[in-house]
Amino acid sequence: MSYLKAAWAVPNNVHAYSTLRQEGFSQAPFDEFNLGDHVGDLATHVEQNRNKLEADLDLKVKPSWLKQVHGTNVIKANADKLPAEADASYSFDSNQICIVMTADCLPVVFYNRDNSAIAAAHAGWKGLAAGVLIKTIQALGDGNIQAYLGPAIGPLHFEVGLEVFSAFTNLDSENERCFTRSDSKQDKWFANLYELARLQLAKHGVNDVSGGDYCTFKNKELFYSYRRERNTGRMATLIWKS
Repeated sequence: MSYLKAAWAVPNNVHAYSTLRQEGFSQAPFDEFNLGDHVGDLATHVEQNRNKLEADLDLKVKPSWLKQVHGTNVIKANADKLPAEADASYSFDSNQICIVMTADCLPVVFYNRDNSAIAAAHAGWKGLAAGVLIKTIQALGDGNIQAYLGPAIGPLHFEVGLEVFSAFTNLDSENERCFTRSDSKQDKWFANLYELARLQLAKHGVNDVSGGDYCTFKNKELFYSYRRERNTGRMATLIWKS
C-alpha cells in the first residue's frame, strides 16, 4: 500500500492523498517510496518514485513541488516554474496539484466550497507558530473552508523544550492546553501538533477539520519520521481538482 486517501466530506472531483513509505524504488535508509530530492537519496530513485506517484494517481500534470523552509510563504501552484521557496501553495484551477512533503511535520490540505479553491500547507512547529496555516486560509479567500490534517508526529512522541512551549503559549495562552509536561525531564513537554492546528484553524473560522489520526513516529512500517530516524525519506500530501 502506497497511499492514504483523505477521509473528509468534499465533492467527488476533489482528490487528496498522503503517500506512505511502501512499494517504491528507494533503498535503505530511504526505503521505499521516498519523494524528497534533498535528503541524500539517489536522484534516479526519487525520479522513479515521483513518476510512480503520477502514474498511480493518474495525475494530468506534474505536481507543483516546493522548496520548503519551515516558513510562511504561500504561492500559487505552478508546475512549470522551478520549485519555489515556500511552505504552502494554492490553486483555483482544475488539474493543478498542490503538494507538500513531510516526515513528522503536519501536512494540511484545504478546500473552499464557495470558490472551489484548494491548498496544501507544510506546518512544522516553526511554520505553525509563525502563521503558515493562517496565510494559507487567507490565500483561499472568504468562504466555507474545510481542512484535512495528514499524518504527523503524535502527541505521545513529540517532546519539545521551552523554545517551542513559549512560542505557542506567548502567541495564545489557550495553546497551553495542547502541551503535557514531561514527568521525567525538567522544562520538557509533549506537544500536540494536531490540536495546536485545530485550535488555530478554529480561531480563523475553519471548524470543519478532519484527520489527525496517525503518528508518524510510532508507525515505522507506514511512515518516515525524522525524529525517529534522522536520515530518512519524505512522504507527500497532495490535493487537486479534476
